[in-house]
Amino acid sequence: MTVLSFDDKGVDVEYEGTEFRLDKDLIEDATEKAYPDVTDHEVLQIVEKNPDLQGEPRRIGDIVR
Repeated sequence: MTVLSFDDKGVDVEYEGTEFRLDKDLIEDATEKAYPDVTDHEVLQIVEKNPDLQGEPRRIGDIVR
């Protein structure tokens, strides 16, 4: 299971027992979108090869409000 923790500067990720940080700039470069407009599903797709995307995607701008 992958755990994502969002803040206004990036995302803390726990993936297969490994913890790391995806900075805002890296996420923006990977998605070619402004950080607040990126969804949690898009971040999950950066981390995992074939993620199980459940529920509605949520914009980071709405999550960190």
